[in-house]
Amino acid sequence: MARRGTPSKGGGQKRSGRTREPVAAPVDGGLAELVPDRERPRAWTLLLDGAPQSHVDLDDPAYLSFEYQRRLGHVIDLAAPPGRPLHAVHLGGGAFTLARYLAATRPRSTQQIVEVDAPLVRLVRDTLPLDPQARIRVRATDARAGLGRIPDGWADLVVADVFSGARTPAHLTSAEFLTGVRRVLKPGGQYAANLADGPPLAHLRGQIATAASLFPELALAADPTVWRGRRFGNAVLVASDLPIAVAELTRRVASDPHPGRVEHGRALAGFTGGAAVVTDEAARPSPAPPPGTFD
Repeated sequence: MARRGTPSKGGGQKRSGRTREPVAAPVDGGLAELVPDRERPRAWTLLLDGAPQSHVDLDDPAYLSFEYQRRLGHVIDLAAPPGRPLHAVHLGGGAFTLARYLAATRPRSTQQIVEVDAPLVRLVRDTLPLDPQARIRVRATDARAGLGRIPDGWADLVVADVFSGARTPAHLTSAEFLTGVRRVLKPGGQYAANLADGPPLAHLRGQIATAASLFPELALAADPTVWRGRRFGNAVLVASDLPIAVAELTRRVASDPHPGRVEHGRALAGFTGGAAVVTDEAARPSPAPPPGTFD
């Protein structure tokens, strides 16, 4: 659960004229705040210790504001023919933005959210309640432990967006973790992960190498400045045992309000540069963002 991206521009509605106040509460990960979006009458941004994490519009759950969430939304859109219900697992809950998106765009989908921060889950449930008709179950437990409870071959899609103190925990970066992901995916199912890194991109290269050791098909979407190692930012990794819709993903990412670039195949393997596969024994958390990243 983390933002590590930038909101997209445009798409706002006129100011409603109604005054809404932020809601704040201490949670396991720090101070959580739900701040109203003044341009969208029932939209909110989740902050954790002042850093934006996710954005939700209760009137329009198919609206995705942050760039990394838009890219994960493209993966959801392309995971199956339009409208087909999916079985999805979300590792990291935040404000349940992507689960709401999937429920809105693919009705009758069945979803499980795994979020370790139980007080955060309660805050989001109370302030931004889920549609009672949506088939979404929320488990307040560690992501890897929760993944272990999912039956073999159950999921069409596993989305990982897990951060603790702005870093992905080490035990969610290893080949052993991805072996668990592969176990719960159906044949042809997809894994999508929000990764964060900055120069020299050693963490990102290691994550690509680790995913490549378990999945034959990979694609990575990121801002060009992140690709070039010029700044800290997000990258969305997609992995599967069957071909990914790379051409359409590339088109969509390139046409976003904050355009990105998609690499796959030999170019992505070349970018990895011989990085080693990450194991539980050698795993480390993702790098901390430099000061000022989210100012």
